[in-house]
Amino acid sequence: MVTDNGFTPSYDCVKRYIRHLKQQQPKVFARLHTRPGEEAQVDFGLAAPTLKNGRYVRPWFFKMVLSHSRHSYEEAVWQQDVETFIRCHERAFAAFGGVPRLIRLDNLKSGVLNAHLYEPELNPVYAAFAKHAGFAPLPCLPRKPEHKGKTESGVGYTKNNALHALTFESLEAQNAHLRHWNQTWARTRIHGTTKRQVWAVFIEAERPALQPLLEKPFQYFHLGERKVHADGHIEVERAYYSVPHRFVGQSLAVHFNAEWVKVLYQTEVVAFHRKAERGHFQTDKQHLPENKGLSTEEFQKRLLARCQDLGRDCYLWAANALNLKEQLALRAIQGVVRLQQKYPAATINLACERALKLGSVRYSTVKLLCDDQEEALTEQASTQIELLQEHELIRSLGEYHNYLDQLAETSHA
Repeated sequence: MVTDNGFTPSYDCVKRYIRHLKQQQPKVFARLHTRPGEEAQVDFGLAAPTLKNGRYVRPWFFKMVLSHSRHSYEEAVWQQDVETFIRCHERAFAAFGGVPRLIRLDNLKSGVLNAHLYEPELNPVYAAFAKHAGFAPLPCLPRKPEHKGKTESGVGYTKNNALHALTFESLEAQNAHLRHWNQTWARTRIHGTTKRQVWAVFIEAERPALQPLLEKPFQYFHLGERKVHADGHIEVERAYYSVPHRFVGQSLAVHFNAEWVKVLYQTEVVAFHRKAERGHFQTDKQHLPENKGLSTEEFQKRLLARCQDLGRDCYLWAANALNLKEQLALRAIQGVVRLQQKYPAATINLACERALKLGSVRYSTVKLLCDDQEEALTEQASTQIELLQEHELIRSLGEYHNYLDQLAETSHA
């Protein structure tokens, strides 16, 4: 404006003019009214200085406000992590005697991983808690405090009324003060908007409309990512858990706590195990490839069944080998079963019969006997070849005499 149009008034003059324009076009907000039991709003505020490790520091306080009655729950905490956030919800629900259907929350990392206008990404643990408790979480837009105005004003009310200019010797003392303040002052006041006592509205309308309390506490879990080892297991807190073998080499999401371990591929649960002690393995046989998850007894039965398919004598030889050598015989039996890739079943069965007569339970004996049979059959086939004296393709000697006579007459002519 100065360089192009020769504007001479000062910069402050422009600021005053713009301020005047803003006053002419103020922002307009619509007030939303919620039904009893429909909604609650949550947020954290800065609590009063509290003694910790020899010095006074300021913890946080969690606040949940029921949107219809404005009845609230306050609790001072040292952290804003996910588990603290969830446990504060549970204690607030217990104090209210029920669960609202919707929770409006700020974009805390404890509840929201990625703030987005259309598709906000919830923290998976908080989302699981919401499903468990039966409420729908609704993140507010960033830098939009008016979207949860009831808890925003409630946080300010708590700071300026309940905690103003106070210090506490412990977190427990501050929480006791907050409970007393809520019972004697916050819930007994006449709310400036509803013009009714907060506690009366809660008792008459809101508490009966809340959903039932949780039957059991939420099983909090940690999130992680683990790579599947070549043996089909992942490691969680120094213990090992199997997953389906097709995921070897891939990285999978893991949810775990003190009681269980859950492994997910995208949103599908592919493995669930009870928590094992350090250094121990939890293996589900269904996760292993075929024939890898059999017990010794199951593997032995399967081998004997295959021997029985080859013949009675093969089965008797295998049973005798197991009786004499126990588990050491399993590999010999495996070798005999695999001989069917080279020899017919009758040959293997006959070799096993001869090995039984010899009292041998060695794989090499059965294989040599199979080889001997094949060589004997080859020699027998060669000795049985005879020259045929008569055949439709073989001419008689008389025909050859006539043919020779014709050749002689032709040569004389």
